[in-house]
Amino acid sequence: MAFVLEPVFPVEPWCQQLAEWLTRSPGFFAGKPVILDVSACCEHMRDVVLIVGKLEKLGIRVMGIDGAKPEWLGPGLPPAVTGGRSASAVEVPAAVTGEAPAPAPAETRQQSGNLFIETPVRSGQTIYAEGDVTIIGSVASGAEIVAGGSIHVYGALRGRAVAGATGNSKARIFARRFEAELVAIDGLYRTAEDMPAGLRGKAVQAWLQDDKIETAVLA
Repeated sequence: MAFVLEPVFPVEPWCQQLAEWLTRSPGFFAGKPVILDVSACCEHMRDVVLIVGKLEKLGIRVMGIDGAKPEWLGPGLPPAVTGGRSASAVEVPAAVTGEAPAPAPAETRQQSGNLFIETPVRSGQTIYAEGDVTIIGSVASGAEIVAGGSIHVYGALRGRAVAGATGNSKARIFARRFEAELVAIDGLYRTAEDMPAGLRGKAVQAWLQDDKIETAVLA
């Protein structure tokens, strides 16, 4: 699954609102694939280049573009994507709208401190905390853990683990049984295909060093 951003015209106010959103939820897009749908706001290639550039400055990496003419997507721009299937919209956080939206049933959020979970995390669940997250159990494939600090999983980690989501480059990820789909720290990420095969099924830690995620088997 990927997040789809749909800019609206005029683009400048839309980008400003997105920037304000990210100041309050800086780790929201960390390690997440993002598709840019320009069908409603772009008439020329220069419009696409402008929006992609603004998103890059906000730390959002676009993996593909939908709704653009083929001749618009020249060198230096993400490739075209088609055939996606819509899921559900994501509500803008209360800090932007001024309202208090009800949390989704599959999401657990803790705005401050550390979070301790004694049950397995099921597929489709999202766990978020501004501090560390400790899970006594497994994280299923399709689940996501997002922490401002470090992540500790005392079971199998099969889903996505995003640590240091609030800009903490010292955060780490620990898993007793490492089978992660994706790990991310402070906005940098590695997918399962990008990690050494020898780590799978072992006790592993991941950390950030020289703008690169390093992994090692725990003794």
